[in-house]
Amino acid sequence: MSVRNFVCCIFIFCSSSQLEAQKKFGIVQGKIDFVSNAELELIKASSNKYKGLIDPATNQFAFSVPVVSFAGFNSELQRQHFNEKYMESEKYPQMTFTGKIIEQVDFSINGIYVVRAKGDLEVHGQKQTRIIRTTITIENGTLSIDTNFKVPLSDHNISIPRIVNQKIATEIEVHVEAMMSQQ
Repeated sequence: MSVRNFVCCIFIFCSSSQLEAQKKFGIVQGKIDFVSNAELELIKASSNKYKGLIDPATNQFAFSVPVVSFAGFNSELQRQHFNEKYMESEKYPQMTFTGKIIEQVDFSINGIYVVRAKGDLEVHGQKQTRIIRTTITIENGTLSIDTNFKVPLSDHNISIPRIVNQKIATEIEVHVEAMMSQQ
């Protein structure tokens, strides 16, 4: 999903909230971490600059994170290579996940719900339909999400030069957490 399409989804979500009694949940704070645990090197980075909405009336969601917002690499050169050589962040500035929660959730009832989120994960300009198991905790109108999943680089056309293939894992481990409130 392009940035323009994501903004359009956010606009549709926000403008329709005036017509519906049930408001959307938007991210108040959160963090996305990733780990590349390769044979010769461990690379970790994170971002707290992502945005997202969940529409409880339809179970639809849209999340987006700027690629350049990831920080915490082992060195500035590593961060530069991540953005320029592997993620090509000028060409593909956003990572997105849009879709629908499969299970029905009553967002007005406190509890812990283990659900499956099915949608298009777009990384490096390549979309892959994914089903990601997610824990949603609802407490007094506040929603928190927590999930872990793996992203194979080959699914998103990210190639690793042979010279560094023992320093970059072929599957990246991702952890996402967010606190959301009604908007």
